[in-house]
Formats: sequence, C-alpha cells, structure tokens
Amino acid sequence: MAEQALGGAKDGVGARRFLTFHVDRRLYALPADEVSEVIRLPAVARVPQSPRSLLGVANLRGSVIPLASVRALLGRAEIDASANSRAIVLDGAAPVALAVDGVEALVTLEAGQVETRQAELAADPGERLRGAFLGGSGKGVTKILDIKSLLDADFTPRARLGKARPGGPPTSLERTTDTAAAGLKLVSFLVAGQEYALGIEAVQEILPMPKGVATDPRAEALVLGVAAFRDTLLPLMSLRGLLGFAEAAPADGSEKVIVVAVSGVLVGLVADRMGSIVSADPSAIDAVPPVLAARAGGETQIKAIARVDGGRRLISILDTAILFREDVMRRLAGEAREEVATMEDGAIGGGESQFLVFRLGAEEFGLPIASVDEVTRAPEQITRVPGTPRFLQGVINLRGEVLPIVDQRRRFDLPAFEGDKQRQRLVVVRSERHRAGLVVDSVSEVLRTPADAIEPAPDIAGETARLVQGVVNSDGRRMVLVLDPAELLSRTERSLLDKFAAKGAPAPS
Repeated sequence: MAEQALGGAKDGVGARRFLTFHVDRRLYALPADEVSEVIRLPAVARVPQSPRSLLGVANLRGSVIPLASVRALLGRAEIDASANSRAIVLDGAAPVALAVDGVEALVTLEAGQVETRQAELAADPGERLRGAFLGGSGKGVTKILDIKSLLDADFTPRARLGKARPGGPPTSLERTTDTAAAGLKLVSFLVAGQEYALGIEAVQEILPMPKGVATDPRAEALVLGVAAFRDTLLPLMSLRGLLGFAEAAPADGSEKVIVVAVSGVLVGLVADRMGSIVSADPSAIDAVPPVLAARAGGETQIKAIARVDGGRRLISILDTAILFREDVMRRLAGEAREEVATMEDGAIGGGESQFLVFRLGAEEFGLPIASVDEVTRAPEQITRVPGTPRFLQGVINLRGEVLPIVDQRRRFDLPAFEGDKQRQRLVVVRSERHRAGLVVDSVSEVLRTPADAIEPAPDIAGETARLVQGVVNSDGRRMVLVLDPAELLSRTERSLLDKFAAKGAPAPS
C-alpha cells in the first residue's frame, strides 16, 4: 500500500471501518478513525536506553514522532524491514507511528460483526485486545489491538511540571476508570495483615527488598533508607509508616519494594509481601465510607475500596497523590522541580543555539556548547578505580587535574568500539558540581541552529530517555539528539564522584 491518508472512519449507521495489517503472520486491526496515515518506514534516530519497542524518533513533515515496533510490543522477535513494511501513524495530540510487517486493507463492518465481550479469550500471550472479527476469503480471525494499553505498558511518560490539567494531574484511579470497559487492573499487596492495591499503571516495577540499604539515622521513621536502583538511588519508604501503623514489620524475607513515581521522583514503597494482579469491575469500586474518611490514620490515605470475588474480598485502593503527607510531597516535588530547572538551564534561549556534535556508531548526539570545556584525543592510558561501574573506565591526569573517564558506549549499553581508535575523542563536560571526560567515537562539528528549531523529545521516550532534552530536526535529512549534560551522570555516579572528590582520587600511574 502506498503512502495514504485515512478519513471517513464510519460508513453508514452502525458501520465501522478498520485498518487491517499483519505482524508475525497474524492479522490485526485498528479503528480507522484512530489512524492518521500509512507511510513507508522512515529513517530513525535511536534513543539510548529507551524501551525495547522504541525503534527511535523519526521526522514526519518537520515534526519529530516516536516510532514503536508492534512486534516488540507484542513480545515477538524483531526481523529486518522488508519492502512491505509500513508505519501506521496514529491520530492524536501526540502522534505515534507503529512499525508493522505490512498493511492489508480498509474494511467496513457492521456493529454485529465485531465481537468485544469475549475478546480476551482469543488473546495470545503478549496481546491486549479490544475485540475481534472474522476476515473474508478464509483469512481467519482478525484481532483488534488495544494499542494504547500496549504502549502504556511499555512506556512511562515523562513528568512535565507546570503543564497539569485544571485541578491537578489525573490520579491513577481517574486514568484507569476513563476506560471502564477494560476493567480496572490493580496490583495488590499486604501491609500489617490488610490488603491494599495501586492501579497497575502507577507501578513501574516490583523488586525484592534489597540487602544493601544505606540508612540515615537522622531520617524520619517512615524513611527506611536508600538503595541502588539501575542508574539512580531509590529512597525506600515504609508503607506501614505511611498508613499509620505503629509496629515495625517483621523481616522474614518476603518484603517487596513497589517502585512508583511521586511528583516526578522515583520512590520505593516497602510492603510486607505481594498479593496478586487483580481485575476489578469498575461498578464494584466504592468510595470510602464517610465514617472512615473522617478518622485519622491509615483510612485517610485510602482512595476507594474494591469488592472482589463477589464481595468476599475487600481491597483498599491507594493513590500516590494522597499517600504521602504534605511535607513529604513538597520535598519530593521540590526535588523534581530542581531536576527540570537543571535540564532547562542547558538550553540556549532566543536566537541561535550551538551544540557540539559527536557520534556513537551511526547516531549523532549533541551537547550544549556551554557545557563543553574542551575536546582532545582519547587517552591511551587510564587508571582503573576499583568498585566503580563498568562504564566508568577510570581516571586520568589532565594538566594536573584528576579527571574521571566515562565510556559513553558502555553508558548507553552499546557494543564495544571496533573502529579506528585514532578517531576517538575525549569530550570534557562540566555540570553544576562535576567535571568528567566522555569517550566518544568521533566529534564532527559545532552545530548552529535557531533555538525554535529544537523540538522537545517525544513524551513516549519515557523515563529511561530523560537525558534527551530535545531533537534538532533538519527537515528529516538529519536528526541530532540533544543530551542534557546534567543527566549524563546519574545520581549514583554523581554520588560516587562526590565521595571520590572528598576522599581524594588516587594518582594516575
């Protein structure tokens, strides 16, 4: 199918149109009124450390949009693109393109031809469906994908402070009940013998209680300490303390950490043990009785109560927006505002912006020129420092200053460099408190571009791509991902460098 725009989603009273396509030799469909157009697969700029299904960001007539792989969203193995591969551009305020193996046709169906009530029974592992229908000419069953649910499950939109809807951002309960027909998915857990839950979209990850927790004797009782989590430090908070239970939880090895985002900051909530993932009927979710809502203690933190298993099981639904005391929320919100302010300070306002462009493989990245101290040849001798992350190669003596060296390929989880090492360069960058050298494949130029030509990174890039603060989009001919120098070193690395500076670095040999 050549590139085309779609319109006229409905064809007569009660009739609906669907765009059908195939992925891994299976037929799927999307409502045509949710599709803007179908195009050939565009060239993409890959985003480092992004979700597996994000192929990169692409240019669509001057706008930057994310391109997601439907194969990856469904948990299927990727294959090389073919001449039949296409990108389906979804309609909406924040367009997204979906890479599929091929597009079949536009079909028009009467309402009675679409089965929605038993759609989940037809779902294979990894699929989330809104319905199904029988195709013509012996094509079998065509499944209607719940693409929003698949995208939400794989991507965590970045918090954008100052852009909340009137009355504040939607709570996890409000976001879920907007799609009541799909049911409310809850992650349940036990605290002091009682069952509580959070909306599944509010839970980013569930981890065993880490063995190494750094505690602060000055911290309040509900703060259990901090633990290493991926490339950051995760504050651990006691759900017993947050819910007003006085007694401490007995440590028996069954404790779990529920990772959530509060005011844009990751927090680990420690529960006594995990329950299960529960599908609750929205009609069986009740508001907290006034007599409980008026009481002090844990009841004041409950958003609603779900009746499960025919009412034999009651689950108290929590909401992170009301779970924390006001002083804790202010502290977390302040931290998030500081991070956003730091990121915005890296941009050059008004007129022209300048970026140092470097390469890692086939991808180009840019750093605000104000954050770059110098560029020199990559060092041949680097002194290793024991106990540091593998991408922290070590330190060098740069004109009398001990400089930590970061292998940017390892930092972005890329394969080791196999090209001409004479072309490698060391880019010395400076953030608010730290100075570090980044080893890159090559440095190409100082790029000058109008400030208004820098587009924000798509929200779908998620928290893992927070270090991408924008995209320089040269009419699709070239895309440069602009990195935030304050995010090149995560909190964990910044903490290590603080300790490193305080103790005094070993002299490079």
